[in-house]
Amino acid sequence: MTILCVRFRRAGEGDGELELSELLGLLEEFTPVVEGLPPDGALADLRGAERYFGRGPVELAALIRVRALARYGVDCVVGAGPGPMLARMALRQARPGVVCAVPDEPGAGAEFLAGLPVVALPGVGTATARTLCEYGLDTLGRVAVAPPATLQRLVGARTARELRERANGVDRGRVVPNAVSRSVAAERSFGRDELDPGRHRRALLADAEELGARLRGMEHVCRSLTLTVRYADRSTTVRGRTLAEPTAHSADLTRAAYGMYEALGLQRARVRALALRAEGLTPAGEAAHQLTFDPVDEKVRRIEEVADLARAKFGPRAVMPGTLAA
Repeated sequence: MTILCVRFRRAGEGDGELELSELLGLLEEFTPVVEGLPPDGALADLRGAERYFGRGPVELAALIRVRALARYGVDCVVGAGPGPMLARMALRQARPGVVCAVPDEPGAGAEFLAGLPVVALPGVGTATARTLCEYGLDTLGRVAVAPPATLQRLVGARTARELRERANGVDRGRVVPNAVSRSVAAERSFGRDELDPGRHRRALLADAEELGARLRGMEHVCRSLTLTVRYADRSTTVRGRTLAEPTAHSADLTRAAYGMYEALGLQRARVRALALRAEGLTPAGEAAHQLTFDPVDEKVRRIEEVADLARAKFGPRAVMPGTLAA
């Protein structure tokens, strides 16, 4: 059995969205066993696909990458392994165009993990890692050969058993197909490492304006918003927020986005892209809306309606906040 762990990313420096549902559909051309990992990833069980296509996991990963680039302008990074855990960990060492694969052979998983710090293993928290390191068990290779009684004394019987199994490359996980809720997304990329919070906020404003206009055009509202920050080292931070009420109004989305961004406290962070995803979509006519008697709020919403009409007639840049027009 071979599992792929795929993380999609917009190719180049342009703005755009990553529609995970479409990208999951691409993976389903190879296997029906696909598990979405919002906002930008997936697990795919290639059992049967290798025989059907007559290709190994690395070749199939390359084919998936070519199709994602050709159809959607989306690149991907792929890790492969005999189980979901090993595939996820292999992904961390992969890069675009280079698949990191753990062979499905006896001892291969343990060999791959041996030199990694114990904290790298999924499920090992800071406290557990600190305890293990105090006793010299600072790598997964050392944990793998530690006496079971020692591990039990340090972390308890059940945790010790699971920890030792995983450190030895035993991966009992499965890919569980799921239904990713319908969503829409917007992303702004920077041409270089961007440290300026003002430019970060400007990108978030543009994302929120785009999402709001699209939602209103679809006559839908969203129940939650997810912020993804991508850094220069290709790592990401993801934060989500459930909105006070379902909305499609750009001002509401902007406030939520700014709130999540400020909570991160990104001091001198080298940011390469900021993405917002509106999730939990429902038809606007079916959503409950709290009545308001605030004349300012009502005026803003009426202006928004007029702006939508202008954009529909003259293009998306016909009306925009002054900050974005500058």
